Amino acid sequence: METNKLYHSIGEVAEMLGEAPSVLRFWETEFDCIRPVKNRRGSRSYTEHDIDLLRRIKYLTRDCGYTLEGAREQMRQRPLEDPKMELVKQLQEVRGFLVELKETL
Repeated sequence: METNKLYHSIGEVAEMLGEAPSVLRFWETEFDCIRPVKNRRGSRSYTEHDIDLLRRIKYLTRDCGYTLEGAREQMRQRPLEDPKMELVKQLQEVRGFLVELKETL
């Protein structure tokens, strides 16, 4: 679900990914590549790049069954533009569209 927003709140990202905000905060501590911007109050703001990285982490840990260490290794070895990841992203977008459509009916 690509939007025109430059930054997304942790709640928005958690909803996009189907994960709890606490999981996103945990992944942030485990993966150095996730660096959301924080305001003075400590609220996180995620960019599209951050969200793509989180999608990849979710794919590797949830769908492929990698441990955190294995996921970190995969993130180091393979570029972000993994064809399987692109398919997962597209399917998540379709799912989001269908959920929104269902809610409007």
